[in-house]
Amino acid sequence: MATINENYLKLKAGYLFPEIARRVNAFAQANPAAQIIKLGIGDVTEPLPQACRQAMIHAVHDMGDRATFQGYGPEQGYPWLREKIAAQDFQARGCDISADEIFISDGSKCDTGNILDIFGSNNAIAVTDPVYPVYVDTNVMAGHTGPANEQGEYEGLVYLPINAENNFTAAPPSQKVDLIYLCFPNNPTGAVATKAQLQEWVNYARENQAIIFFDAAYEAFITDPDIPHSIYEIEGAQDCAIEFRSFSKNAGFTGTRCALTVVPKTLTAQTQAGAAVDLWKLWNRRQSTKFNGVSYIVQRGAEAVYSPEGQAQIQDLVRFYLENAKIIRDQLTTAGLQVYGGVNAPYVWVKTPNALSSWDFFDKLLHNCHVVGTPGSGFGAAGEGYFRISAFNSRDNVNQAMKRIISKL
Repeated sequence: MATINENYLKLKAGYLFPEIARRVNAFAQANPAAQIIKLGIGDVTEPLPQACRQAMIHAVHDMGDRATFQGYGPEQGYPWLREKIAAQDFQARGCDISADEIFISDGSKCDTGNILDIFGSNNAIAVTDPVYPVYVDTNVMAGHTGPANEQGEYEGLVYLPINAENNFTAAPPSQKVDLIYLCFPNNPTGAVATKAQLQEWVNYARENQAIIFFDAAYEAFITDPDIPHSIYEIEGAQDCAIEFRSFSKNAGFTGTRCALTVVPKTLTAQTQAGAAVDLWKLWNRRQSTKFNGVSYIVQRGAEAVYSPEGQAQIQDLVRFYLENAKIIRDQLTTAGLQVYGGVNAPYVWVKTPNALSSWDFFDKLLHNCHVVGTPGSGFGAAGEGYFRISAFNSRDNVNQAMKRIISKL
């Protein structure tokens, strides 16, 4: 008889966002007239930039002509896209990242899970709490943890609480860890990290021969010129960090799928016997074996992001969602709630009123306001008593949602 990967049985519940969808669907079926506004999952609502659409249309025509037709592309991504990313996203900010250190993929969510393929099962792993659930769940699935306790914390993970007292930016742990997940601008809290704070992490990683997994999926929303967009703006980071980025939120590619991972060629880890191994070679082999690349049409659309027209259009998109975040932040603050984030990030992190639990506040907003957000406890034990509201929606929906919430508080 076939057997299963029993690590999946250690997962405490359904993945956070499917559970939200289950509750919303049940409410919608019972209340078909309710006009539900979804500010929960971070899915975009505005159309793809025109420059990207035109590039994709042109690429479709390429596929209809034998002379320009494209079959299998390079698993690492087409050079013309990787070169533009290297030049405009990294080298323009003083980061010594080359095109061949960039790997194009179908999502940073996928990559932050898939990266575990090239690491062993005996690493000590640190995550912030609250945390983007994918970081934890994929380690559980890979067998890197023990069972969870009553708070949902998994044996074998080092949890670093982030809260209002530390401005939602944890300091390095006192004990030694090998793999570190950092996300800035942070999902779910909307916090950002200064150069000094990131330098502290890089110094720790180098001293302990650790690897930082740096999720920069929301870097386009940084407006403060003193806040770094990339971990590679920090001295020494190329020796200890892998960076993940996405076109999902800045260019609206959530339904189109394109992202990238940066693995510097200077990055190494060790075998059990202590021999140094180049991580770039392992990731390149992993991608070549288990991934067939992102489609030519989508990559042409992503390339258009780096045109002058594309740059202007994605800046308009980012500005639009940041204005939504400001409305949410300002309205809820005026209503007397404690609010964090929403300045250099598209997420607003709210302290639940009247000591309500995260899921109780979720149900209250859904049933009384017909508004969907994300319960903070779904991001970890330290997220209990908080609630995430996403700025990814139309202006009308954001304004209407704030009116509903404020009227029911």
